[in-house]
Amino acid sequence: MQLMEKGDAENQTDFTEFILLGFGDLPELQILLFLVFLVIYIVTMAGNILIVALVVTDQHLHTPMYFFLGNLSCLETCYTSAVLPRMLASFLTGDRTISVGGCMTQYFVFCFLATTECYLLAAMSYDRYLAICKPLHYGTCMNDKLCLQLAAGCWINGFLPCIIMMCFMSQLIFCGPNEMDHFFCDVTPILKLSCSDTSQIMLVLYIFSFSDVVSPFLLTMTSYVCIVSTILRIPSTTGRQRAFSTCSSHLIVVTLFYGTVMIVYMLPKSSNLRALNKVFSVCYTVLTPLANPLVYSLRNREVKEALRKAVRKCLARPKNSD
Repeated sequence: MQLMEKGDAENQTDFTEFILLGFGDLPELQILLFLVFLVIYIVTMAGNILIVALVVTDQHLHTPMYFFLGNLSCLETCYTSAVLPRMLASFLTGDRTISVGGCMTQYFVFCFLATTECYLLAAMSYDRYLAICKPLHYGTCMNDKLCLQLAAGCWINGFLPCIIMMCFMSQLIFCGPNEMDHFFCDVTPILKLSCSDTSQIMLVLYIFSFSDVVSPFLLTMTSYVCIVSTILRIPSTTGRQRAFSTCSSHLIVVTLFYGTVMIVYMLPKSSNLRALNKVFSVCYTVLTPLANPLVYSLRNREVKEALRKAVRKCLARPKNSD
């Protein structure tokens, strides 16, 4: 009996890497997909880094709303970099393998940043709630100290549950098959390939999903229920439009992020819906970080004005140096 158990344990450590199937079932589209995702990655990185630079350098953007936006844009640059570079390399080289350690690292970074984004979106909605529903107390309530505490709390609350999850997942044993039908290392496909008993990890996952995803979502929705009810009570149409414009960009980002996340994790895990699941996963891992700078820059007057001033300064420098 002991010899059999020993043999099984040896077989359970046969492979040290996963194969991310991704979009490998579309071989004729690999170059096109590489170009599309490369353009998305470049635009996403440039847009989010530009927003961070504007928030840091422009005095008019030194407000709580833009402080949180700067945090969100910084997060999005890391978030998209956790997934896209590996996918781009697989399109270009055809090598879809990733080590078990690399896969776990990718999942940890993804989990940490996705959880932090849930809390950041909730903090931003609370900021908009105070600005619209409690305008007379906004300046005293949403001070620099509270902004820093909320931002630090978002990053810490995103980090701690993922560390605990990784402690559990580091105990997993994989004995084959090693093909993962996804384009990045997410928790569901990882657990599906494990030979270990995953019931304890699933329980921990459900607890953290409620506390770190559902709870921030409910806080965000509660804030917007209060915001909408306050806006509807404003007597003038102009006043309602002005109040709604201050939170419309954030509401679009919230809808894109949570809408696609809910579709991905609430869809039945049938083979017929697997391709659709991957498409919606692209939406919240790739397209949401792209939408963030586009939505805030195209719909936000202060950001557009800060961008114009930055462009004018850059264009004026060569003339001054001459």
